[in-house]
Amino acid sequence: MKKSTLTITVILLTTIIWSSAVSAQNVPASVNRMVAGIPVNYDEDKVGSYTLPDPLLMLNGKKVKNAKQWYNKRRPEILNLFYEYQYGKVPGKPVDMSFNVFDKGTPALEGKAIRKQVTVYFTKDTSDYKMDVLIYLPAAAKGPVPLFLNISFSPNATVVNDPGIRTGTQWGRDGKRVPVNRTGGFGRMDISPFLAEGIGFATIYYGDIEPDFAKGYKYGIRSYYEKPDTAYPAPDKWGAISAWAWGMSRAMDYFETDSQIDAKKVAVFGISRLGKTALWTGVRDERFGMVIASCGGEGGAALSRRNYGENIDHMTHPTRYFYQFAGNWRNYKDDFSKSPVDAHMLVALMAPRPLLLQTGTTDYWSDPKGEFLSAVAAEPVWTLLGKKGLGTSVWPEAGKPILNDLGYYMHEGGHGSMPADYPIFIKFMKMHFFGQN
Repeated sequence: MKKSTLTITVILLTTIIWSSAVSAQNVPASVNRMVAGIPVNYDEDKVGSYTLPDPLLMLNGKKVKNAKQWYNKRRPEILNLFYEYQYGKVPGKPVDMSFNVFDKGTPALEGKAIRKQVTVYFTKDTSDYKMDVLIYLPAAAKGPVPLFLNISFSPNATVVNDPGIRTGTQWGRDGKRVPVNRTGGFGRMDISPFLAEGIGFATIYYGDIEPDFAKGYKYGIRSYYEKPDTAYPAPDKWGAISAWAWGMSRAMDYFETDSQIDAKKVAVFGISRLGKTALWTGVRDERFGMVIASCGGEGGAALSRRNYGENIDHMTHPTRYFYQFAGNWRNYKDDFSKSPVDAHMLVALMAPRPLLLQTGTTDYWSDPKGEFLSAVAAEPVWTLLGKKGLGTSVWPEAGKPILNDLGYYMHEGGHGSMPADYPIFIKFMKMHFFGQN
């Protein structure tokens, strides 16, 4: 694609109206203003003006007028831009994939759940490229149930307090697999609120798909699709986030075979880089019925052109997380406005399926306001498709969720989600999966 064809997509969006009470993110002086030798801006006055690509303006300069044009023309255009310039091109479903349901349904969690465990083998050679999926279904369920699918930093055996979970291994700091210590801690979740509301729970350890470090490529699924002598994938090929998202699609391949799971009602969830992963998973695989993305920030739901907190330069720096993205994204480190994509376009690609962006008041690095602005700018697409966007351009205070088809929720606190957020997640799922307002 010639660069000249990209300039026609840039327009000045309507000015956002801010509530005076919450229009600024008051960042303490103690917060680090330098990362990887790159300044970090936390001053609203220094964000400056910026323009965003119009998600409804096609590359031929014509405006999208109806849903058919969106689905057939504009949505594929935007999706391909993300493949080429940010996340990288991804292979399809592997022909030699197989499933081993080694735990076919065991009563668990004091009788509240039925536990299943499945190994998904990505290739015919089952020794290296595989992941375990841990599933809990409400014991009282009379039919297929919706599912809350968690992609986790933690191995399955540490996410739920259940001695019946296969232990397995995890990646250590030295780049080697080590036995899992199942004592819990980071990544532990109380899944009982989901089960009590008739919602199943599943979790996957992202390290099963690909390790999360710069040299992890040679151990993960991406290396399988490259020639043995390839030092690193080409700059338009998938980074680790796309690899993790690809793995989530392989879990969906299994869910579609399980009669106890309503595969059309699976909500994919992740935090931080896995919040980015959850959003990208739902965008590129329309089988997922919902996304709940927690604190995805830069590279996820926060606007890149809005230079606040982490930016493209920080994210793609050689000492940091370049490996999570297509190499092409580094090309925009010096001028974010030249990127052919931005986060509001990613958010728009989820329409008309439900999307909840969850963040925290003190997660300045991830730019909570930038995520809200992204949703505001994506709203015209949701409206075009007959769905309800945020319905406001006023940034809501903490604890006041917007739970329309496009939702936003900011808790009082920092990066990630916490048990106090689960009722909001459950309410969002019940509204859109069960039709309960």
